[in-house]
Formats: sequence, structure tokens, C-alpha cells
Amino acid sequence: MEISLFSFGLLALIIVMTPGPTVLLALSNGSRFGMAYAGYGIAGAAISDGVLIAAAALGLGAVLITSAVLFNLVKWIGVAYLVWLGIQMLRSSGELGLETNRANVRCAIPGRRALAIFRKSFFVAVTNPKGYLFFTAFLPQFLNPMEPLLTQYARLAGIFIAIDVMVMTAYAGLGTKAMQLLNDSGSLWIDRTCGALLVSLGCALALVRHSDV
Repeated sequence: MEISLFSFGLLALIIVMTPGPTVLLALSNGSRFGMAYAGYGIAGAAISDGVLIAAAALGLGAVLITSAVLFNLVKWIGVAYLVWLGIQMLRSSGELGLETNRANVRCAIPGRRALAIFRKSFFVAVTNPKGYLFFTAFLPQFLNPMEPLLTQYARLAGIFIAIDVMVMTAYAGLGTKAMQLLNDSGSLWIDRTCGALLVSLGCALALVRHSDV
């Protein structure tokens, strides 16, 4: 079991380190707002991991595989959201959300902005059908049918979320470091690069067909 969990953790690390929408948002949030704000996005992404894994455990991934209508509904919501987020970042003014003086980074965080950052990272994951399908196909490989499945799903979820949080924190920290070194122009190009990648991911998702899964 220990070897299986180690293999799962290693594969999860490789998968999470591949830049995806939530990682790009963590990088952008870190560069514009610092770790204090980026933490809300990381929390949103972590909770979305739990939702996706719970959905896979309950069989929603299997439903998406069998129902073309539901698959396409979730897919096009995800496409629209990714492209919308990308366009918003492409239109960014590049102005930093907080002063780069680190004494000011610990200031009180307005609830509205924190909620917006949390919401973006959460919904960008739960509106992507590939996330449900991924966990539906990936997790059962590390399950022992002779043991309680709920406990095993919870264990795998804990490991995956911990790894995801670690990687996103690293990306956000990279963005925060860039914020210290670059001016508004640097932040602008980080936003625009992440925005272009999000639009590209949205277009790639649009090309995914139900018959391909």
C-alpha cells in the first residue's frame, strides 16, 4: 500500500506541475496581488479538487462518459469560462493590486476581491469535464476493492490536494517574487501571457469531443 501511495503521489506531482488553468491563475495572482491574495485562489482550487474527486467517487465521471448531452453542457460552460478569464487577463492594465513594499502585503484583504479570486480558481476547475474524467480514470488504479472505498478516496484526495496546494504555492511565490523585481509592465506581460494560455486551453477544450473520451 505504501508503494502504491508513493506512486500515486509521484504521478500526482508530475500531473499538477504541468501548467493548467489553476496554476496559471496562481502565478498571475501572486504577481499582481502577493501571497495574501493568491492564497484565496489556492484555497478555491484545493476545494475544487475535493469536489472533482467526490464526483468521481460518486460516479459522475461515468455519467459524463455515457451522456453526450451532459458532457457537452459542462464542456461549453468550461470553454466559455476559460476564454472569458483569458480575455479579462489580456485586457489587464498591469497595475499591481498591492504595493510591492512587503510591509503592506499583510494589510487587511477586502472581502469582495478575495471572494472573486477564490471563485475564479474554483469554477475554472469544476466547469472542466476533463477534470471529472481524469479522476474517474486515474483514482481507481490505486484503489483496493477489498478495503473501504470511502476511506481510500479520502486518503487519495488528501494526498492530491496537499501536492496541488504545494505546487500552486510555489507558482504563486514565483509570481510574488516577480512582483518584487518587475514594475507594472512586467506584471502586465505575466497577465497577458497567462491570459493567452487560458484562451488557448479554452480553445483546446472546445475541440474535445464526447466520442474521444
